[in-house]
Amino acid sequence: MTHLPSATLLLIASLLAGCATHPSPELRPYSAEESRELALEALSRRGLSFDEYQAKKAQLLPQPSRAGGFDPQAEMNAERSPQLHGRAS
Repeated sequence: MTHLPSATLLLIASLLAGCATHPSPELRPYSAEESRELALEALSRRGLSFDEYQAKKAQLLPQPSRAGGFDPQAEMNAERSPQLHGRAS
């Protein structure tokens, strides 16, 4: 009969210890980069054809900004000066 009180005490102690611990780490929102990485991982697992995969991937990835040069109206971008090789501009 000595096993019953010790087993009950052990059960109560384990229940109290379980209630004292956090069930999950603190949840925080994903950053934009983390969300993009998760979407790319999910996309790679979908088994799409190469063309479909490239089209969906292009939608997920940020579009590169145009660095200097001419814009679509053939006007020079004044934000960046052209780099000339061998000469200081």
